[in-house]
Amino acid sequence: MRTIPIAPAKTSGCGDEYDGHVPDMSQLPLARRGFLKGSGVLVGTLAAGSVLAALAPSTAWALPLKTLTKAQGETLMAMGRTLFPHKKLPDAVYALLAKDLDAKASADPAAATQQSEGIAALDKAAGGSFRKASAAKKLQIVKAMEGQPFFATVRGQCVTSLYDNDMAFAVFGYPGSAWEKGGYITRGFQDLSWLPAPPAEASPPPYFG
Repeated sequence: MRTIPIAPAKTSGCGDEYDGHVPDMSQLPLARRGFLKGSGVLVGTLAAGSVLAALAPSTAWALPLKTLTKAQGETLMAMGRTLFPHKKLPDAVYALLAKDLDAKASADPAAATQQSEGIAALDKAAGGSFRKASAAKKLQIVKAMEGQPFFATVRGQCVTSLYDNDMAFAVFGYPGSAWEKGGYITRGFQDLSWLPAPPAEASPPPYFG
């Protein structure tokens, strides 16, 4: 299997200032021997015509897991999508949730046990496979786990794994940090291409004294 990362591009269609750089995907390509070291590998493709597919030289992606199995990683991805559903976000972004939780499991036996038991509980509640259950059934199962340590761990990790990465920025049209570009004082505050341009009086020229 050959997997190729998303490479930097000049524009993404998400705004004039955004350069399309998606460094998180650089963590996804694997050499063949990398498959042998991990306990599981998450693989998938980016939807043709999507923002990320337009930035990538290939739509294929792969992500190795050190402790979790492929099935466990996919279950965590399904739980993450149930907790924070976004049709626009591809599985490649939800795979980052599994990657980050896998890293915690690899570093802490207690975390590994919590995740293993939590994933098993999800599958048991689904009558076999949580990731194959209907969306309504998944939601019912996850709601029933609210307040449990496993639920809190996954939900808390979702906040950073799903939203604090350049792939999500590209999908949602967020141009990234502004300070490297001199802030907004000379560029104005309107850099979203999917909202109407504000009137001139709403963003007057900066006052420098």
